Amino acid sequence: MRMFKKILIANRGEIAVRVIRACHEMGIGVVAVYSDVDRASLHVRKADEAYPIGPAPASESYLNIPKVLDVAKRSGAEAIHPGYGFLSENAKFAQACGEAGVKFIGPTASAMEAMGSKTRARQAMEKAGVPFVPGTSRGLESFEEAWQVAARIGYPIMLKAAAGGGGKGMRLVHAREQLKSALEAARSEAERSFGDREVYIEKAIVNPRHIEMQILADEHGNTVYLSERECSLQRRHQKVLEEAPSPIVDADMRRRMGEVAVRVAHAAGYTNAGTVEFLVDPERNFYFLEMNTRLQVEHPVTELVTGLDLVHLQIRIAAGEKLPFQQEDISIRGHAIECRIYAEDPDNNYFPSPGKITLLLAPSGPGIRRDSGMYEGWSVPIDYDPLLAKLIGYGTDREQAISRLIRALNEYFVGGIKTNISLFRRILRDAEFRAGQLDTGFLDRMLAGKEKKAADSAANVAAVAAGIFAALGATGASPGERDGSGRGATASLDSKWKSASRREALH
Repeated sequence: MRMFKKILIANRGEIAVRVIRACHEMGIGVVAVYSDVDRASLHVRKADEAYPIGPAPASESYLNIPKVLDVAKRSGAEAIHPGYGFLSENAKFAQACGEAGVKFIGPTASAMEAMGSKTRARQAMEKAGVPFVPGTSRGLESFEEAWQVAARIGYPIMLKAAAGGGGKGMRLVHAREQLKSALEAARSEAERSFGDREVYIEKAIVNPRHIEMQILADEHGNTVYLSERECSLQRRHQKVLEEAPSPIVDADMRRRMGEVAVRVAHAAGYTNAGTVEFLVDPERNFYFLEMNTRLQVEHPVTELVTGLDLVHLQIRIAAGEKLPFQQEDISIRGHAIECRIYAEDPDNNYFPSPGKITLLLAPSGPGIRRDSGMYEGWSVPIDYDPLLAKLIGYGTDREQAISRLIRALNEYFVGGIKTNISLFRRILRDAEFRAGQLDTGFLDRMLAGKEKKAADSAANVAAVAAGIFAALGATGASPGERDGSGRGATASLDSKWKSASRREALH
């Protein structure tokens, strides 16, 4: 088999940098593409060649298939790595690459189509005997059908967009009277987000864990599963922190989940790297959720605990090589945890925080990996996902991984913009997290607890202030006499509160 000489990276940010590094390690030339606002981006600086592909809107640049393929032709790239997001799960793009004589580093268009629609995937898994959450395996045709299905499987239920992802087109419904409005809202959001109104029903598992299994499949019929990843820490159905292995998965459960994941891959005729996602109930029963037909954001934690380079393997599989190992050769050692560092303001409802990075102090030291797309002096655009970097801690066990990650987060500083680094410091020190007591509602509960403490603190301050004023009023002295300043105690207290609040704001 002949290895590629030049690969085009159809992406940006930290994942483009990650793939570029893998290519350079393999002696492969790299072609980058960039939009107008990404001209000075790190992936452009690190590539061997870089080509502009249009204005900032993704539809006019990174999602424009003819422009990407034109660059591949002009540059002489033999293959395209799509990273994640953008065109990575676009079956039409995979098909167009093949027609243009360029190898798509990922699954075939047919496998992508089979797993890209959640309803079609459920139908395929039903035939393959894969356990999945009770519900419908096709889109709902009417409210009456939705009502009948919900009554049969029982509330609470979850409405989901068939073409969905990232929490879009999802609605949790606790009672019949909420169903109609929730269905209309889910359909509307699904159409806006994916151009597809199809919505189906699943039984909502209360307080589930979200655990996924990484698989690799070559083009010669060999498929293996690697480590599972715990992905239960989510906000608005989007992952925030991931770890491998899961705190609740033992060797037997890992084997059973892995065998199901391999069965899913075979049923779809899948090749290259992919991830099978499961919901796990409190009794540790697991159910097929969906398959992600691409490299995952959280792939580094699997790399650290298995010692495998997934991007190298993706490229080798696409070049026609066989997997260099079998299932029994794969072992897990140590523990890894990943934090997704976003340009967003945790104190302002996680609103995006674009702008120039005026100072960057990056963590390092034993057991720390940082996959980053930023540098000091770079301006973070508002046009794309605000993911800046991924900080991963690795240790011989979970406790060491956590302690190393806390130390690294304390070393991390990004000036000029807001980031969510402070959120991870809170998560990693939380008693429930440290005990491995996780589910998809964990982060919402933790944040709600913080808001309650803040509200209680404000109430306490107000009560103390009222008591002070009442006590001062009872002395019968004038305000100036009570405080000795000539301005009155009210002015003095007010000044102290203001200065205290300003100091707090600076922190």
